[in-house]
Amino acid sequence: MAATKVLLVDDDVVVRFTLEKVLEQHDFDVTTATNVPEALKHISSNSFDVLLSDLHMPGAGDGLTVVSAMRHANPKAVTMLLSAFPEMDAAAHAILKQTDQILVKPMEVMEVVKAIKQRLVSGSSAIRVVETVASILERLAKITIQAWFNRIVTDKKLMAVSMTYEQRTSHLPQVFRDLVSRLNSTKSIGSKELISEAASEHGINRRRQGYTAAMMVEESRILQACVFDTLQNNLATIDFFASCSPA
Repeated sequence: MAATKVLLVDDDVVVRFTLEKVLEQHDFDVTTATNVPEALKHISSNSFDVLLSDLHMPGAGDGLTVVSAMRHANPKAVTMLLSAFPEMDAAAHAILKQTDQILVKPMEVMEVVKAIKQRLVSGSSAIRVVETVASILERLAKITIQAWFNRIVTDKKLMAVSMTYEQRTSHLPQVFRDLVSRLNSTKSIGSKELISEAASEHGINRRRQGYTAAMMVEESRILQACVFDTLQNNLATIDFFASCSPA
């Protein structure tokens, strides 16, 4: 029977070396990576049965990026994350929807081996539905716009300028379409092709309607907060690998 293939990802040389040696002593075939880019290269060129990755690592990406990549390349692989922060509350629940198990550091090495063997017996959790940031924002544009409006009506300074619902929100559907287009584009942000005409026109209209510069900034800040909330509420379904990779 072929040895179980494990991809071990950790920037801590002591943790990585210790886990590698102990796992090999228990007949695991171990490949190591010190960072996310190195891990992604291994995933793209090899097949693994288990991913054991630190959640927090320096540089671009983190353990969730690696998990998402493994889900793409090998959906049946068991994915496990190591974290030094046990009290993550809501974040932990969201992370558990992405990966099979979180192991809290510091942890006895033999407990890690035991956890891997137990998870291999039960198998990976059901394959999860994942989406890019662009597809989430496109799907939930109307809900996000309504959430934005609900916050706007509580702001006395913004509401001092009388407008209908249509006047306040008519620019937003196109703004979201432009945002989705930018997220899906292979061109760098800032390119002339990616400038939102809707956003520019909106600024001109708001000045005509009586907004000051400070009011436009505040309205934009509220929109950014609502977009963030939408993504935060859908953290468990975000495809971190695709969202961080060029198209």
